[in-house]
Amino acid sequence: MPSIRRISDFKPLFTNLAQTSHYEVKFGGVGPLGGPLMAYLSRKGISQRFIVEDAGLLCFSASLPTTSLATANISGNFMGITEKFAHTRQYSPISFEFYVDKNYNTIKFMESWMEFIASGSNNPIGSSLSPIGQNRKDYISRMQYPEYYKSDRTTITKFDRDYNAEIEYTFIGLFPSEMSAIPVNYISSEILKMSVTFEYDRYIAGKSLSLNEIVGNNNNNSVTTARTPGTTSDNLRVTYRTGQSLGNESGVRGTITNPGSVFPTIVNN
Repeated sequence: MPSIRRISDFKPLFTNLAQTSHYEVKFGGVGPLGGPLMAYLSRKGISQRFIVEDAGLLCFSASLPTTSLATANISGNFMGITEKFAHTRQYSPISFEFYVDKNYNTIKFMESWMEFIASGSNNPIGSSLSPIGQNRKDYISRMQYPEYYKSDRTTITKFDRDYNAEIEYTFIGLFPSEMSAIPVNYISSEILKMSVTFEYDRYIAGKSLSLNEIVGNNNNNSVTTARTPGTTSDNLRVTYRTGQSLGNESGVRGTITNPGSVFPTIVNN
């Protein structure tokens, strides 16, 4: 016979559900994109400040990344049995939608990024080849090396309005692959919007900065979890309380002074 549960038993669960409207997108993470790409964008009039601060704020719709496992059927290990085994982890493309500012920096940013990817003819990097201007009839597209145009520190952070919990995704090898058509018309004036699809090599679920490795809350680890002795970060034992001492056998010691923040401050002892 099923157990009888009261509404009050469910209330704490269903009154604390995550909401879709609280998130933050950051291009380049804590720093800019790659050097050659940033230099190219700068020549196009796209400032580093716009990329790191404003571009993510103008992203009014995003999607959290998803993954799947490709499988293969194996027959013959056991008579009459077909088994499935995972062999490849696959990552789905993501789409971001942006408001376009009156200076059109959002469009210029994505257009210039994609233009840089195919700019090997008119923007040769580390080559003795002469540039071929885009206005010339003999212009050809030549792709840049992936290390030049991919971003390894673009993040999307999903949090709630109380900021008590969050989940962060860091994209490795991210770059724009498609810009959807941007409709304009005389019917009525609305905010101009654009949609961009991004490809990436993989993502990391959870914080991935070196500070998070030291504190112990990287890759969705709980900061209250004791680490297995080994390296400096593995020896670190952290609890989320003001004044709690933290240290390890390798000599790293400190005290958390603001545990409620996204990046707690560690004061060396």
